[in-house]
Amino acid sequence: MYNVVAVSFGEIFLKGKNRGSFEHKLTEQIRYALKEYKDVSIYKELGKVFIQTKHIDDMDGIINKIKKVFGIVVISPSIKVEKDPEIIIEKAIELFRYLKEKQNIKTFKVNTKRGDKTFPVKSMDFSALAGEKILNAFPDVTVDVHNPDIEVMIDIKKNCYISSERITTVGGMPIGSCGKALLLLSGGIDSPVAGYMIAKRGVEISALYFHTYPFTSERANEKVKRLKEILEEYCGKIKLYSVNLLDVHKAIKEHCREEETTILARRFMMRIAERIAEENGLEMLITGESLGQVASQTMKSMIVIENSIEMPILKPVIGMDKTEIMDKAKEIGTYETSILPYDDCCSVFAPSHPLINPKLDSILISEGRLNVEELINKVYSTLEVI
Repeated sequence: MYNVVAVSFGEIFLKGKNRGSFEHKLTEQIRYALKEYKDVSIYKELGKVFIQTKHIDDMDGIINKIKKVFGIVVISPSIKVEKDPEIIIEKAIELFRYLKEKQNIKTFKVNTKRGDKTFPVKSMDFSALAGEKILNAFPDVTVDVHNPDIEVMIDIKKNCYISSERITTVGGMPIGSCGKALLLLSGGIDSPVAGYMIAKRGVEISALYFHTYPFTSERANEKVKRLKEILEEYCGKIKLYSVNLLDVHKAIKEHCREEETTILARRFMMRIAERIAEENGLEMLITGESLGQVASQTMKSMIVIENSIEMPILKPVIGMDKTEIMDKAKEIGTYETSILPYDDCCSVFAPSHPLINPKLDSILISEGRLNVEELINKVYSTLEVI
C-alpha cells in the first residue's frame, strides 16, 4: 500500500541560514543507512525529505533503518499521489479501507496540511470534504476530532502524501553537523552509551580501543569490533583505532606502586588518545566515565588523570548511575555484547587496592621513574586502523 516514507526534521528547523548544510548531512546519512537497498530515491519537498522505493516489500526494512538516523524525529509511511482533489480523496478512501481490514476502526478524523497554497481548497475545507466521502463509503464509522482510532493525514506539497501513522524516532542532530571527536571505546557497558549520546548531538565519532595482547584475547578485540558495528547503525561509519598498551603496563609494574597502576595507565591512554585525535582532525575526546562508579572515576582521580592532557573531554554519562546506563545500553542494542565475559586491558592489570584519592605530586614522582615519551612512541607504533 505505502510506497514513500516521509521524514520530518527536529532541531534542523532552528538553524536559519545554515539549515541547508544540516539537511545535506542528514540526507547523506539516510543514503548511508539505506546503502543495501536498490531502486530507492531520496528527495526534498517543502521542508521534508521523502524516500521512495519501487519495491513495496522493502518498506519495513527501510523504516527500521532510518528510525536510527540522528536528526529525524518522525517518519510516516505514505502514499504518494497526484495533486488532484478527486484522486486524493479516492486514495484516502482506499487507504482507509486497507486499514479497516487490519484493525477495528470505529472513529477517525482527517487532518490536511496545505504546504502548496496554490491548491484550490483550503486545509479545513478539504479535511471536511474528505471526511464526508469516507463517512459515505463506511457508514459504520463516525468522526472524532479529539481521540480518533485513526487519523488520516493529507500533506499537500508539490505532490500529495497520504498517511495514517507517525513513528517517533531517535531525534538529535545529523552526524557531522557539530564537529568530530574520539571515543575511548572499551568492551564495557558505559563507553558505547557515551559514544551514542554524543553522536546524537551531531558529532562524527571515531573510536580508540586499548588492548594488551596476548594478555587480552582476540575475542575481546572482536567484542569491541561488534560494539563499533552496532554503533554504526546510528552513527554511520566509524574508524576504529587499536593500540597495544602492554609495554606501558609492564613498565608501571616494574617501576611504580601497584595501587597507582590504574591512574598511571589512564594518563598514558589520555596522552595517546590526544595524539591520535590531533593527528586526525578530531577536536575532543569522549569517555564513558560515571562519577564515583570505580576508583579511576572519583573526582580526584579524574583531576589527576586529565592533568596529563590539554584536549577537552566530553563525559555524557557522568551524572548517570549504572542502572540508567544499562537501560540505555539495552535500548540501543549494545548491552548483550558489552556483558560478554572477555577481559579488557583495564581489568587484566587492575590492582587489588587501587587509589581512589590520588595526589598529583605523588603520581608525578612515580611517573618520573618512567620514560614517558619513549613509552608513548613505543606503544604508538602498534597503532592499527580497523
